[in-house]
Amino acid sequence: MLRLLVVLLCLSVLPALAETAIRIGVSGPFTGGSSPMGISMREGIRIAAAELNAQGGILGRPIELVERDDEARNEMGAQVVQDLIQNERIVAGLGIVNTGVALASQRYYQQARIPVITSVATGSLITRQFLPPEHPDNFVFRVSANDTIQAAMIVFEAVDRRKLKRVAIFHDATNYGQLGREDLETALAARGMQAVTVERFQLRQADMTAQLRRAREAGAQAVLTYGIGPELAQIANGMARMGWRVPLIGSWTLAMSNFIDDAGPNAEGARMPQTFIPEPTTPRRAAFLDAWLHQTGSTRIPVPPAAAQGYDSLLLLAAAIRQAGSTNGDRIREALEDLRIPVEGVIMTYMRPFSRSRHETISSAHDIYMGEVRNGRVVFAYQEDRLRAAGQ
Repeated sequence: MLRLLVVLLCLSVLPALAETAIRIGVSGPFTGGSSPMGISMREGIRIAAAELNAQGGILGRPIELVERDDEARNEMGAQVVQDLIQNERIVAGLGIVNTGVALASQRYYQQARIPVITSVATGSLITRQFLPPEHPDNFVFRVSANDTIQAAMIVFEAVDRRKLKRVAIFHDATNYGQLGREDLETALAARGMQAVTVERFQLRQADMTAQLRRAREAGAQAVLTYGIGPELAQIANGMARMGWRVPLIGSWTLAMSNFIDDAGPNAEGARMPQTFIPEPTTPRRAAFLDAWLHQTGSTRIPVPPAAAQGYDSLLLLAAAIRQAGSTNGDRIREALEDLRIPVEGVIMTYMRPFSRSRHETISSAHDIYMGEVRNGRVVFAYQEDRLRAAGQ
């Protein structure tokens, strides 16, 4: 009888203990072509959660991550977020890798008045989807570099640094690719230029020969890209088969492991904006790289910016919950918009990163760097960027 009473007492206490955890939703593509980004982001968030829990959690309560695979599909992303909010009773969300998934799913955070920090998706519309006056309060924040900034950097690299006059744009058919194309065209138009050809391709398209021939025949001196790893590798490999050697410059996804692995030597020299390049340029970055090795058993991060942004997004959320002294969605949002204590992250040390009208941590190209694939890994394209990353 005594043993039965002990068992019943333990069972009655377990729900109460579970309720003490601060439940945070994490969604992203953990399978499929976008999975290198999603897995990197998830591991970065897990590392931050482990560190915070080792320090006593937040407000004396442990962090519990509730993870869901959105498969990089818009409809699945929407279902996942609704499940996290309605059934898992999360207090905030992190993650979301694909722009289309973000635009389809973050509306449920907005409706529930639960803040979400977008760790990876870069479409410029993401933090502008719910603005006043129609939406007095915006619950969507972001730590990644939006595509308006990235497109400007891509065009600067091609036109200003390399003095190229004729460029082609290659973009995928997703929201990410379409919106990225628009940002590239806007950045070119600011210089009185337009692409000599704009080529659209589908996800999982294996042959880019026709598009590449049109670009070469139009006299393109560089290919500017907006897509993800597998298709970007098809572009690089197609260029190599044609013997067409022009610079490949694109969005941050040229750093994806499945681009570098699938393209092999044809990836060499590709350049892309990066929020984080995995070098121990500061003690915080060195500690993060050590934590990654300890957590995963590997020194290689499939997509380093996604990992670092995931890590930083949880640190910022934790700081907001501490400042709010609450897990109420409105209180957390208000704290994010007025963070008073600096947060030392991997990307940067955040000093009042958000405001009522600004929900982006990265506001200019000065906050990020140009990366380049060399010997199968992404490194700083310019020594001046490496020195800047080290605070010199």
